[in-house]
Amino acid sequence: MHLSIWTYPWDIADVGFDGFIQEARDRLGVNSVSLSASYHAGHFLQPRSPKRKSYFPQDGTVYFKPDAAIWADKEIAPLVADHVGEAGDMMARIDGQREASGIAPSSWTVCLHNTRLGMAHPGHVTRSAFGDPNYFSLCPSSPAVRAYATGLVADLTHRYLPRVVELETPGFMGFDHGYHHEKDGMGLNPEDEFLLSICFCAHCVSAAGAAGVDAEAAKREAKAMISAACDRAVPEVQFPGFPAKGIAAFADHEALVSYLEWRKTPVTGLVREIKAAAHPESAIVVISGAQGWREGIDNGEVAAACDGLLVSLYDLETAQITPLVDAMRALIGPDKWLIGGLRVFYPETRSGDQLEGRARAAKAAGCNGLNFYNYGLIPEPRLDWIGQACHAVRDEA
Repeated sequence: MHLSIWTYPWDIADVGFDGFIQEARDRLGVNSVSLSASYHAGHFLQPRSPKRKSYFPQDGTVYFKPDAAIWADKEIAPLVADHVGEAGDMMARIDGQREASGIAPSSWTVCLHNTRLGMAHPGHVTRSAFGDPNYFSLCPSSPAVRAYATGLVADLTHRYLPRVVELETPGFMGFDHGYHHEKDGMGLNPEDEFLLSICFCAHCVSAAGAAGVDAEAAKREAKAMISAACDRAVPEVQFPGFPAKGIAAFADHEALVSYLEWRKTPVTGLVREIKAAAHPESAIVVISGAQGWREGIDNGEVAAACDGLLVSLYDLETAQITPLVDAMRALIGPDKWLIGGLRVFYPETRSGDQLEGRARAAKAAGCNGLNFYNYGLIPEPRLDWIGQACHAVRDEA
């Protein structure tokens, strides 16, 4: 069974590479490390680090050394994080010892969540029905963005041959993102936030129009609903079935529903292009969940376009994991990767026994891999909870 621990390059550098590999193998019991290959800004508490207790990653950078030939003709290109020059290429080091340690690299790859690139290339970010830019979200309908994401994975897989490439944010990101000092004085309903998240940039409108979808009519409907929400003294739910009903909640708005149905097309297409450009020995999976449709991710279609899914089980109790994983396995078929993502944060995870129960449930329901989040963000004693869970699923007949 594929068992992996999510971590960042600075986590490994802070505790020391050799010690990290030994701990991953002997204490955690994993056989892969899902290392962030490209990442966004943040502010992270670092309880595991002997050097610091918080860290601000450099925004929108990559943690490997790109092949200059791949990027020579690209409009959008990656920037190597300063950390690589300071501490070395951790992906290369994991790759170099995979045979000796039994720990293979996997690549945790953030695709379109990139504020640095969005600010540098505003013509390629998602935009609301009013044309307002979301600088943190590159648009999957943009040819330049697609070339960037495809080149990123091609570069990684042909250089390091990761066992699995985990595609994070290959679709349309939500308006409510937790951006720096984000403010909402209205009190957005889930439907209002979703309407503000729908991209109507020039790339999307043009591509939808070419597919026979009236994007301008959909934009007018979205603008009218957003404007009405902005004019209310207090929030009022207009679509009681949202988000449980999904796109069907907007059934009375024909143009918008057609546009939302089309919206999955550029996301599925991007995933297909990424898979085609990647090294064939690296499995490509999309990080998603039951609400993936909100980002234009059709779980069945994207799984068919690549090697499978990594499904977030973060906030689920053991009894909730079984039906979700069952449904995902039935959707994507028996031969695809289905990795369950488990988070070891408190208070959602309170003990090793609880984490073990979730891991066993995920495996029994059809997961052929598990990822644990996150090595550097949790206190040292919780590493034993991960070890307990990993050894339990490995020891099962």
